[in-house]
Amino acid sequence: MLYYKMFHHAASKEWVVFIHGAGGSSAVWFKQLKDFQKHFNLLLIDLRGHGKSTDLPKAIYNQEYTFEAVTKDIIEVLDHVKLPPAHFMGVSLGTILARQLAELEPERVKSLVMAGQVTRLNVKSRLLVFLGNTFKKVIPYMWLYRLFAYIILPRKQHSESRNLFIQEAQKLCQKEFIRWFKLTKDINPLLKYFKEVDLGIPTLYVMGDQDLMFLEPVKKIVRQHKNSILETLKECGHVVNVERPDEFNRLSLEFIKNKS
Repeated sequence: MLYYKMFHHAASKEWVVFIHGAGGSSAVWFKQLKDFQKHFNLLLIDLRGHGKSTDLPKAIYNQEYTFEAVTKDIIEVLDHVKLPPAHFMGVSLGTILARQLAELEPERVKSLVMAGQVTRLNVKSRLLVFLGNTFKKVIPYMWLYRLFAYIILPRKQHSESRNLFIQEAQKLCQKEFIRWFKLTKDINPLLKYFKEVDLGIPTLYVMGDQDLMFLEPVKKIVRQHKNSILETLKECGHVVNVERPDEFNRLSLEFIKNKS
């Protein structure tokens, strides 16, 4: 089973589940814990091969990774701890997993908070994926990861979140990176489906105005999905919860309280 950590609130019955992105770990939520613990019960999960979930049975690692399989890892934790319906929060690629979970078992999801939502890959990101798939077995994965990090988070004010993700990615091995990287082939068809299907679950998207790869497609999604809201943070990049924690926490807490 995946590594998880729970924080219990003395009075609240509401739960918030945090799902990190590829190459990260639950450590990326460290700027949310203090504020969220004041109001809710929290469940933080390390995805397979990340953080403290690096000692899963070899049978799992021998399987081909799919978004559905990785999401079912999360559901296994929810079943194990008997978690009631909860609010789910994802960052970067974790937003895809949160949405996939809502697709598989919508009755578990009260609301979604998507930080730096990953949407359909544009020309630049498709080129990155092509280069990554071409050279992933011959170039050390950290070279590729650093390149991606600098392209997605290019500016000086993005340095903290960029360095955090690079630091966490260094805990992966080359084979694990390749397994996760292969998931990129499934992103566009899956996200095209997500865009077309509105589950009706209240969803808050929090994006940075400097997230040039993903912001515009999110605007289109919000125009089509009636229960979706977009908040855009100024002078902010992809990892909004790290770059603008105070604004992100305020917006997310207000949203979740209204949906509780």
